[in-house]
Amino acid sequence: MSKDYPVPAGYLERETEVKKSRFIARIVPVSSREEVKSWLESAHKDHPDARHICWAYQLGRPGSAAEAAMSDDGEPSGTAGKPILNVIQHKDMGDVLVMVIRYFGGVKLGAGGLVRAYAGAAESVLSAVDRVVQQPMAAVTVTMQFADEQPIRHWCEVNGAEVESVDYGNRVTARLQVPEELSEALIAFCDAQRLDYHFDN
Repeated sequence: MSKDYPVPAGYLERETEVKKSRFIARIVPVSSREEVKSWLESAHKDHPDARHICWAYQLGRPGSAAEAAMSDDGEPSGTAGKPILNVIQHKDMGDVLVMVIRYFGGVKLGAGGLVRAYAGAAESVLSAVDRVVQQPMAAVTVTMQFADEQPIRHWCEVNGAEVESVDYGNRVTARLQVPEELSEALIAFCDAQRLDYHFDN
């Protein structure tokens, strides 16, 4: 599914230290609650001795996210998950999970100190990670003769479209994912080649 809003380009980790406590922040792109759960399990496996693993995530378009959640994981209420989520929302990024793994350094930070530390850790990865915006795509079904399959595959290759599936019967039926901005170009190509097509969405 293509997204026309910024999402993290990949995994990134950054470490900060505040009064001897280590804060290891991780950012990952996620598209479901199951992915969030799996990344959190990995963090617990990687850091079994960490005092807290706090997190926040946002799925969907920034500003109207389909789902968002957070956890203080034992830190005083509102001092960890919420600051992380606030930074995510401020960065205008969707489909993102930020985890902050804390190793306690023996010095208590107080509520204000914790908020600043967790927000700072989240900021460190959110500022450093590359952002990607995928183009909105249109699903198109094209029906053609066998001889037309190679030209349509070539058109897709050149234009960044994807051949999702091809069915062979009396004729060839191909399902394509085409960048929306190239819909007109595909229509022109199909008309010139006399191919049948319809847009599925």
